[in-house]
Amino acid sequence: MHIAPNDNQNKPVIDIDDARVPLNYFNIVKLKNGQSFEYQVPRYETCIVPATGSVNIEVEGDKFDHIGNRIDDVWGGEPEGAYIPSGAKAKIICLSEDAEIFIAGARYEKELVPFAVRAAEIDLVQYGSDETKTHRKIKHILGAKYRDHVGRLLVSELFTVGQGGWSGFPPHKHDTDRLPDETRHDETYNFRFKPNHGFGMQLVQREDGKIGDAYHLVDGSTIILEKGYHPCVAAPGYEMYYFTILGGLSQRPLVQFFQPTHAYQIETIPGIKDMIAKFK
Repeated sequence: MHIAPNDNQNKPVIDIDDARVPLNYFNIVKLKNGQSFEYQVPRYETCIVPATGSVNIEVEGDKFDHIGNRIDDVWGGEPEGAYIPSGAKAKIICLSEDAEIFIAGARYEKELVPFAVRAAEIDLVQYGSDETKTHRKIKHILGAKYRDHVGRLLVSELFTVGQGGWSGFPPHKHDTDRLPDETRHDETYNFRFKPNHGFGMQLVQREDGKIGDAYHLVDGSTIILEKGYHPCVAAPGYEMYYFTILGGLSQRPLVQFFQPTHAYQIETIPGIKDMIAKFK
């Protein structure tokens, strides 16, 4: 499902217990210098990631200063974030002229320990090639490095490298818990384009062998992925970014099931196996 860009007025884009993706939570918060925003999400662990701007974060007696360093857009530096335990009360204070902040969440009831993720700690993976039209870069904010500190939440930023090309290819899904072949992970994306009048397409094929749905992606689009194979593509001449939230039903490590018709293409894409291994 596609949610068109809109002014959500700092209210959740995907709230708790959403019938479509009950394992996900997503909010976009916009603040001016000196403004603050408080939130508390019962039964969901969250991660605060400034898309742009710099913030201080206070959570249950801990304080993380100067999180975020990007000014103009998500291409302007490395991401930073802070992990907020399930049900904890968090306060975000804007330090920069303004800030746009993503809050990503996954259902998880156990309360863990908050921590900050600095730019130097981001886990970077680059794979694909210009020849295969699959060249992209992934910046894991909550990735394999934090597997022992997070319950079910995976948070990443994905960039197409160059202008145009495919992402999430070969087509794959993760909507059913049937280990060792696949895990149930609900997923939510928020897209940005450079230049911001760029566009792309999200394909969702909910049943193998049947025609799927295509969604027109623009700057600020949110996509909810509750079921099916889901590659996406950026139009030629435009760079595409998407903020990614994954919430696991029974475990944090993601096991993707690649569409059998196209799975052989894993062998044609440089570095893709390393990419697959990092979603843990």
